[in-house]
Amino acid sequence: MEPRGLMGGFYRISEWIMRLAVINLLWIICSLPFVFLVFSLVFVYPQGITEEMLNESGVLPYLMWPIIVTSVVAPLTLFPATAAMFTVARKWVTGESDVALFKTYFRGYKENYKQSMIGGFIYTILIVLMVVNYFFYRDQMAIASYIFLAFLALLFASLFNYFSMLVHYHMKTFQVIKNAILITIGKPIRSLSTVMMCGIIIYISLFQLTFLIPFFMGSLVAFVAFWNFNLIYIKLQEQADKLKQSEEEAAEEAAELNREELLKDNPNDSNK
Repeated sequence: MEPRGLMGGFYRISEWIMRLAVINLLWIICSLPFVFLVFSLVFVYPQGITEEMLNESGVLPYLMWPIIVTSVVAPLTLFPATAAMFTVARKWVTGESDVALFKTYFRGYKENYKQSMIGGFIYTILIVLMVVNYFFYRDQMAIASYIFLAFLALLFASLFNYFSMLVHYHMKTFQVIKNAILITIGKPIRSLSTVMMCGIIIYISLFQLTFLIPFFMGSLVAFVAFWNFNLIYIKLQEQADKLKQSEEEAAEEAAELNREELLKDNPNDSNK
């Protein structure tokens, strides 16, 4: 029996801490090759690049190969692991908080691996193009660099919607990508709020409270992103239901008008 009152509150909080931490650790473990490459790219690789080398040709040529290798590894590891994490987050948001964590996570990993990998390659290519163009135009044309930065934010917003739709609908990969982009463009305020909230979580985890990275960063981002997507889904569902209801009412009215017209044309039938 679950305790009530203050102790019950502490119990529920500790339970949610455990859930978030377990899923976050599973996400990191399943993404280890990508995590290792990012760690090397951020902390190890730059140590071999001198200031003279940067002044001579800029940062981009020295980061090109590490970015390419990381971009190949990400769809094979990070994207399936993230899809599995969103599978669990979907259960939480839709009210199934007591779902079996390991079973649900690895089932989501297996079921969504192929689609998340294909989508991962597409999104990774687009993200790399945006990042490369941003660095290329940053020192030459500031306005263009800001445009690519805006496209990058839009791309990340659609990426959150992509993972949410991937685990919520049964669609082909390109349909999921197309609908994720359409929802992102069609609901800009909600998409922007998703990017901002997830960005705040990531920023705090990376630069303020680094202990959040291994335990809560990824799972919190997945929970917030799917929660925001679920609000969009509920709103669209309500609009679809209203449209369907109005169509049914219009059809009933048209049928009633047709029946009245027939009665006018055949008055003898109504007297029988």
